[in-house]
Amino acid sequence: MNQSFITNPALKGLSMGSKEWFDAQKTLIKEKPLIKRCYDLWYRKLMEDSESVPDRFRKMIVLELGSGSSYIKELMPEVITSDVAPGIADMVIDGRSLSFPDASIKAIFLTHVLHHIPDISLFMKEAGRVLVPGGVISIVDCTHTPLARCFFSKIHPEPYDDAAEQWSFPEGNSMLDSNQALSWILFFRDREKFTKQFPFIHIEKISYLPWFSYLMSGGVNLRSLVPGCLVPVFPSLDRILSPLDGIFAIHWHITLRINDESFNGDA
Repeated sequence: MNQSFITNPALKGLSMGSKEWFDAQKTLIKEKPLIKRCYDLWYRKLMEDSESVPDRFRKMIVLELGSGSSYIKELMPEVITSDVAPGIADMVIDGRSLSFPDASIKAIFLTHVLHHIPDISLFMKEAGRVLVPGGVISIVDCTHTPLARCFFSKIHPEPYDDAAEQWSFPEGNSMLDSNQALSWILFFRDREKFTKQFPFIHIEKISYLPWFSYLMSGGVNLRSLVPGCLVPVFPSLDRILSPLDGIFAIHWHITLRINDESFNGDA
């Protein structure tokens, strides 16, 4: 496949991971109606999770990790954005060492970020420390459907290793350091191990996200071949095609909640 043809020209010549690259990505998301609709939906899911914490914690911190090209702060101004590189977000934060006091955060957002954390055990322990009882880790990440396995393992440049024995992976200096199969490994293949290792974390909900609009949009970095006049029909197409989610979905929304015996799910 000719990557120079399908890659959006706005990203050519930019260093992956630079502020300029993230700014260009953010602009592309906002200018491509189909992909923006996907991100708007994802962000709405994250924000709904943050509103589901117990009432007594409603005014506490919401943290987004790996903000990069995120524009969620425009929808939820109180969010503290962060990234591992300086000059990109409100704070420089590594998910394995969260610089916040115990029980000071009500929600942690990760969009396409979980599979980039080299040592997920450290992150889960830190999240359990800083989150309030009934607080949430709200995640959008890669699925393990037949299409996702094909796309992420054969076409996408980041690694997808669903046979990996370890949850961790070697850390370098590349944005491509990852295992895109990690969420499936943690919450499906190794679910029993996960719940034993982190008994304070409840896997509350996992649901597929619309896939047809995302695929037709070209994602963030690729060209979209869908004429603007056809964009309004895609919400209906996503609903019609939802019975096929188990085959074609490439993203899912995962809600993890810090256990709290006094929390009954009613915000």
